[in-house]
Amino acid sequence: MSFATRSPLALAVAAALAAATAAPPVYAQSATLAAEEDTATLDTVQVVGTRVRGRAAADTAAPVDVIGRNELNATGALEVGQVLQMLTPSFNFSRTFVSDGTDILRPATLRALGPDQVLVLVNGKRRHQQALVNVQQTIGRGSAGTDINAIPIAAIERIEVLRDGAAAQYGSDAISGVINIVLKRQTEWTELSAQGSQYYEGDGEMLHGSLNTGFELGQDGFINLTLEARNRNETNRAGPDSLRVSPPRVTQRLGDADAQDGYLWLNGGLPLGAGELYWFGGVSEREGDSSGFFRSAGDDRTVPDLYPEGFLPNILTTVEDQSLAVGYKGPIGENWDWDLSVNHGRSSFRFDESNSVNVSWWYEPIDPANPAAGIYGESPLSAHTGTLEFEQTTVNLDFRGSVDGFNDQLLYLATGLEWRRDNYRIEAGDPVSYTYGRTNDPSIVIVGQNGNVAPAGIQGFPGFTPGTEVDEGRHSAAVYFDAETNLTDRFLMGAAIRFEDYSDFGNTTTGKLSARFNASEAFAIRGTVSTGFRAPGVQQQFYSQVSTNLDPGTGLLTDTLTARQDSAVTRALGIPALQEETSTSGTLGIVWNPNDRFSLTADVFRIDIDDRIIFSGNIAPETVGTDGLPCNGSNSNCPIRAALAPFSVGQAQFFTNAIDTRTTGVDIVANHNSTLGNGALLTLTALVHFNKTEVQERRSQSPILSPTQLFDDTQVTLIEEGQPRAHHMLQGVYESGPWQWTARANYYGSVSGEGFTPGIKQTWGGKTLFDLGVRYSFNDNTHLSIGGNNIFDTYPDRWDEVGGFPFPQLGFVYGWETMPFGMNGGSYYARLDFRF
Repeated sequence: MSFATRSPLALAVAAALAAATAAPPVYAQSATLAAEEDTATLDTVQVVGTRVRGRAAADTAAPVDVIGRNELNATGALEVGQVLQMLTPSFNFSRTFVSDGTDILRPATLRALGPDQVLVLVNGKRRHQQALVNVQQTIGRGSAGTDINAIPIAAIERIEVLRDGAAAQYGSDAISGVINIVLKRQTEWTELSAQGSQYYEGDGEMLHGSLNTGFELGQDGFINLTLEARNRNETNRAGPDSLRVSPPRVTQRLGDADAQDGYLWLNGGLPLGAGELYWFGGVSEREGDSSGFFRSAGDDRTVPDLYPEGFLPNILTTVEDQSLAVGYKGPIGENWDWDLSVNHGRSSFRFDESNSVNVSWWYEPIDPANPAAGIYGESPLSAHTGTLEFEQTTVNLDFRGSVDGFNDQLLYLATGLEWRRDNYRIEAGDPVSYTYGRTNDPSIVIVGQNGNVAPAGIQGFPGFTPGTEVDEGRHSAAVYFDAETNLTDRFLMGAAIRFEDYSDFGNTTTGKLSARFNASEAFAIRGTVSTGFRAPGVQQQFYSQVSTNLDPGTGLLTDTLTARQDSAVTRALGIPALQEETSTSGTLGIVWNPNDRFSLTADVFRIDIDDRIIFSGNIAPETVGTDGLPCNGSNSNCPIRAALAPFSVGQAQFFTNAIDTRTTGVDIVANHNSTLGNGALLTLTALVHFNKTEVQERRSQSPILSPTQLFDDTQVTLIEEGQPRAHHMLQGVYESGPWQWTARANYYGSVSGEGFTPGIKQTWGGKTLFDLGVRYSFNDNTHLSIGGNNIFDTYPDRWDEVGGFPFPQLGFVYGWETMPFGMNGGSYYARLDFRF
């Protein structure tokens, strides 16, 4: 199905792009592209990490990476997450599949922590999180991070990555660091870009088009607009299924989901009075088509009359994202300014299922009193299975300025207030998506093709029920204070403190100290120490789901409940209400700039997190009691069974504060540029990143559940070894006349997992991926780029066929739960950029 027919937003974007592309070329600019565009140098003025106006990234006390437009465009990647994966080794963008909604909203992490432990800003303002909760066996399990790909890459001027804990400066979520995305402000030209790409295997075709333009508003005002559209076909790297079908054939879809994306974003400002009225934000809509797990012909979860050879359910997802920030900033005297803003964001995630069936609907007798008559009903083959929605409104009032400080140095001060409202909503799906038969009457015995009880709900992704519908929220208020000054010409000191109060779990206070000592003009030592926190997300507080499955032990229908925190079920199990995660972190590093051609930074870090929120495993009733006797109605030594029995729940899982972790590591960044004899410029960049996360303690506050029941060894492996402990990047850019060559190598360290083979750990070895691209400038306004990513067609190691059984035999060739660079192999692309 075409992109335009599936999405009204996509239709509008595509039409606008087509109209712009058809316009006659106008040559209005004479300066070269390289001179007009900012590059990612250490002297780039940045926003994140300090509130001092005009502070450069090279002069901060904490490590900051700045990625400019040239570097963004030279990757050949078209999504923000993929670009950061290629250019920032401390960032990880795991490539998942057969993971429900996580197939389209992939988890983005920093320093191998969780997706919700990195704060994302746009133009220095907090970005709202996504509605989707990652509840499958993937990186970021149990979290709801930020949908970083909801921002079109054509709208971005630069990306700043603060690799340091900053909760005392920016509030909740900034435990591992902060990503600040700065939008374009230009008004001098219109930029058109078109790109096509494909994998070596002949699939995954992608067509991408973008338009960015700007207009002056009055003498000093501006508005910058971005339209972007993208169509990506699926990839499939599944092998033949030799267990469920004969003769063997491919039954799974393992790779990137089919996706269509459309974006419309703006950024603007208008002088008003002594200050400026500003606004920014946008809308995005993405539609994904992925698949669940194959249902074989003889399985109780299928109907032979409909699918005589089995079937693969389709999970259709629609991701809508809207945001708008409006504010006013102005001066207070000569040395101070103020900034008042309101920022609202909304993330919506809709699930639909197709090519499926509700087996219990199909086999429910028309006459329940006479099932032997063999007269059955029917089932729809598609359904809406529910919608998740997250909304956030943030109001900020900030003041910053300077006063006379020590030794004739200025003391830079900042203070402010923040009020935030978070709300979470779950909408139930169609009845066919979750009910047991058309009447939803558990007293009716409905049997499937093998004479066993027919499973309830639609196959693939069972729907949210009316019992799990929710529309709840919370609010918080915060006050902060920052100070930064040079105690001497060489010694910079900074301090921050923040107090936040939440309507649901109480208040918290965090602080941060930072320092930098310039031993000489060429060498500096820098460091920070801070405390931080992360408030439990409203997604984690209010998410719940009921799915009805067959208990493999009894063959009976079993309700598996993802229970809301502080619900009757969690209270019966002795699980307390969620509390905030707290952290203590520090960095210590050096900065060496011996000349204007070479720079080196090296920073070691450590992050300790206490009371980290996790998603538990399935908590099922005991079959044998603590007395060694079988559990039955009269055995009082089966506390889990007794706790779940009043709720008719067969299994339960939930969010809880259950572990402490420690993450240590080092980041090294080296840059060198030189002018060669022929006048060409060669720029070399080396980035080295190591990390190690360890679960320090597992605990349970429940009197009947042990720590290993709440968080078993498979989940420990996922947290400790699921993300690469090493990720390094080496890049060279050669520029001569109209030519620019970019060569890049990314090394991804080994990863391990045992989520699908408990007790048997599979390790996938480290791999190096090579990229090569060349750009030719026909003139100042027209540029053609061609290139390849992963040009040597590198794949992950294959899953061990013995230790990984049965998944390699089902077609899972390269693994499943942890995929740092995916398994699509090499690709090539061509890109045309035109400016008028």
